[in-house]
Amino acid sequence: MEYQNKFKDILKELRLEKKLGQVQLAKEIGVSKGVISLWENGLREPNMYSLIKLSQFFKISIDELVGLN
Repeated sequence: MEYQNKFKDILKELRLEKKLGQVQLAKEIGVSKGVISLWENGLREPNMYSLIKLSQFFKISIDELVGLN
């Protein structure tokens, strides 16, 4: 899926802009570090709840988060 490739890149870019490690981001949104790694490597897709938590944390829309803007 095209959006998955955008999502993984956007997520990593947002995380690095905030100078967060994967562990820190995971704690902020209530998932494991391994889940963040899987998302950033394009091996898993987040569920709707996780997309909402990420969009709230980064203060961007889900559309922006998945590259649909």
